[in-house]
Amino acid sequence: MKGMNSMNYGYIRPLYNDPNSEHQLKRLNDKCEMIYKEEHGSPKKRHQLESLLMEMQPGDSITVERMIVLADSFHNFMELLKVCEKDNVTIHFLMEGLQSDQLLHIQLKDVMEYILAFQSDIIKQSTTIGMNQAKKHGKSIGRPKKSDDNIKKAISMYHDGCKLIDIKNQTGISKSTLYRYLESDAGQ
Repeated sequence: MKGMNSMNYGYIRPLYNDPNSEHQLKRLNDKCEMIYKEEHGSPKKRHQLESLLMEMQPGDSITVERMIVLADSFHNFMELLKVCEKDNVTIHFLMEGLQSDQLLHIQLKDVMEYILAFQSDIIKQSTTIGMNQAKKHGKSIGRPKKSDDNIKKAISMYHDGCKLIDIKNQTGISKSTLYRYLESDAGQ
């Protein structure tokens, strides 16, 4: 139940597909009286979220674009839901079209879809953060390339009728990698 002086706060933070929080800001701008914006997308040291949670009063609400904005793990998500329930604060998830007080009353199949989408967003968010940190430290991203000599040797051995296990043992080229190179050679 909203009180007479209840507030609707927004919370945004950089995400893998919204690094400057611009999309979130557009979606929340006309729905919130005050928006807390995190400066980073990392799960640690989310000072703006802490400030928001300290500011909340019974009857207030928080609006986020989607679940991943609020939490970085299912455990963290459940903790935040419990804190807000205890404080009589409602959370609105725009993309999912849900409010935190509805989560207990929806069908299991719908809950599973929300959880799967949330888990997918968690993976994308943490992967993006990890790749950006690796790039900053000068590390190359992705699988290391196989040497051209090994690939040529593996293809030659394959055409000479060698067994795949012998090719792998001598060149280090797996069956799937060999087939991928054979397909790309055939397509040229």
